[in-house]
Amino acid sequence: MNDLRNHLNSMLMRESLLDKDVQKSTESPVIRMLPDTHVIKIGSRSLIDPGRKTMYPVIEALATILESKRLIIGTGGGARSRHVFSIGIDLGLPSGVLAELAEADALGNAHILGALLSPYGVVAIPPAMFGHLLPLFIRTVPGVIFNGVPPYGLWEHPPKMGRIPPHGSDIGCFLLAECFGSTNLTLIKDVDGLYDRDPKLDSTATFIPKISTAELKERNLETLPFDRLFIDLLEKARLITQFQVVNGQKPELIAAALNGEHVGTIVYSS
Repeated sequence: MNDLRNHLNSMLMRESLLDKDVQKSTESPVIRMLPDTHVIKIGSRSLIDPGRKTMYPVIEALATILESKRLIIGTGGGARSRHVFSIGIDLGLPSGVLAELAEADALGNAHILGALLSPYGVVAIPPAMFGHLLPLFIRTVPGVIFNGVPPYGLWEHPPKMGRIPPHGSDIGCFLLAECFGSTNLTLIKDVDGLYDRDPKLDSTATFIPKISTAELKERNLETLPFDRLFIDLLEKARLITQFQVVNGQKPELIAAALNGEHVGTIVYSS
């Protein structure tokens, strides 16, 4: 009996999407949807939480940058997330619930930063519409602000150790930059970059100006100024193959980093 049904002519229609050969066959060039944008993450605990003395110089630096560049700015929860994590862990809450709480804290900081940058035409976009309307907003205003915590929420991946959600706001900013194909990703912290030990606790710590993900895995440093999951995700990226950590307490470095200058620590995929 002839099969008179119409079938879609698709290379994946009759295949298992879990087959390794099928997965390899899907490798192809990826378009950059917003290639003229720059994604930056503003450290909440290091820059927003201390208040005026650290944030106002950063705001002034961003105001100048916004005259010539389109910025997508991410925030985290800072000290409030650490406080709520402490309470949640004591109560036995799972990582998925902690991730939901961290998202709320990050959204609060996004609104704070949005208020400070509003005189320069920057807007904080609600999470529900951010992904769909980002191209529209970034063509209308010079910069946008978003909650950097990825929207895994209750579906947060189980961490390898402990219960703190592994996908922090650093990772959220990276995932956004990778998806939309931004020019670069810059993490604005309160340290000059990566050290072999915590420079705030050990004055003899050695600065690391540039390092690969392979070397980071090999050295397995005790502490990092960015989410540890970066090491694995950067190796899988198609568009964002490196990022730079710079010191926001030296706000003049932000513009230099966005211009491609090496002014902090560069972490690159090996």
